[in-house]
Amino acid sequence: MPFLADRLARVKPSPTMAMTALATELKAAGRDIVSLSVGEPDFDTPPNIQEAAIAAMRRGETRYTTFDGTIELKRAAAAKFKRENGLDYDPASQITISAGGKQVLYNAMVATINPGDEVVIPAPFWVSYPEMVLLCDGTPVPVPCPQNNGFKLRPDDLDAAITPKTKWLILNSPSNPTGAAYTEAELKAVAEVLLRHPQVWVMTDDMYEHLIYDDFQYRTIAQVEPRLYERTLTVNGVSKAYCMTGWRIGYGGGPKHLIKAMGAIQSNSTANPCSISQAAAVEALTGPQDFIPVHNRKFQERRDLVVDLLNRIPGLFCPRPEGAFYVYPSCAGVIGKRTPKGETINNDEDFVRYLLEAEGVAVVHGEAFGLAPHFRISYATSSEVLTDACARIERACRALA
Repeated sequence: MPFLADRLARVKPSPTMAMTALATELKAAGRDIVSLSVGEPDFDTPPNIQEAAIAAMRRGETRYTTFDGTIELKRAAAAKFKRENGLDYDPASQITISAGGKQVLYNAMVATINPGDEVVIPAPFWVSYPEMVLLCDGTPVPVPCPQNNGFKLRPDDLDAAITPKTKWLILNSPSNPTGAAYTEAELKAVAEVLLRHPQVWVMTDDMYEHLIYDDFQYRTIAQVEPRLYERTLTVNGVSKAYCMTGWRIGYGGGPKHLIKAMGAIQSNSTANPCSISQAAAVEALTGPQDFIPVHNRKFQERRDLVVDLLNRIPGLFCPRPEGAFYVYPSCAGVIGKRTPKGETINNDEDFVRYLLEAEGVAVVHGEAFGLAPHFRISYATSSEVLTDACARIERACRALA
């Protein structure tokens, strides 16, 4: 349609959202569906956070706030960065608050990317990264990070991907979709490459920072290499660790001129995020944190359950990730096989469609995340549901010939 902008022809709808919507539709039609496609905790928002929202409403905090967040939440975010990451940000000029981490990332891209600018994105990647770049008329540059590299970016591969047009590197640790997390040594090696390329900035998506297992020591890149501080946007939010996906609050810390530019974008697009959600997020960041390790122990149990069950299935191999609540198993061993209906599994998208049709299990194919043949499972659900889902996947795989 000529009426629509040309850039929309380059952008695809989110495959994870599409699979979730399809699973919901099939369930509503009466199918017995187990959906492992959505990435959100199954725990409720902690009661103290809910009560903070109610108290804010009763205080009448139901009007517009400053377009890029209240000073109270900016102070809470700055205190979090200092306390947990050793990063000093001025609350008034170096912190931005948005309607979810996605908006922080998007604002940064809109504020900085010119047509033809390149953004290096390690693959597998969260599905929205390249689409955001395309919406800003930039060029996403995926860099394959295969399973035998731990799904992590190697310094030599980063160096080879950088050109004079490169503006950003996006890092996501722990990762959606793989759960892979960078150690301090691995981040230092990446930082050494970036120090040789002063035009490249780093956008680090730390949304799963608190969801780490097996005594993993979390670090973010500006913490590891202070010389990158002035070239780094550190992005986080309350969605995952605080079980607040629907509240839609993300925040970022970075250089003043970048944060000011991002604020200009937000002031003319959405303006402030929800005032009540901001009050709840203050409590999340400043209140008790003791529920996080409790949730993590449950997530780790689920991770181990899913990894063990999947690795018993012929044709599949599932690495054990360091964090988040996803696994990213390889389905290379089933490619080329035929279903009971005589259809050939040509790729990972065929495989996940087969799982949905044959056994009612909804997962997301690896090609959507930029690295095939794999598929993503979210284990942010009960052990009973996960056990049932893995049994269904095993039945489907053993039925292939």
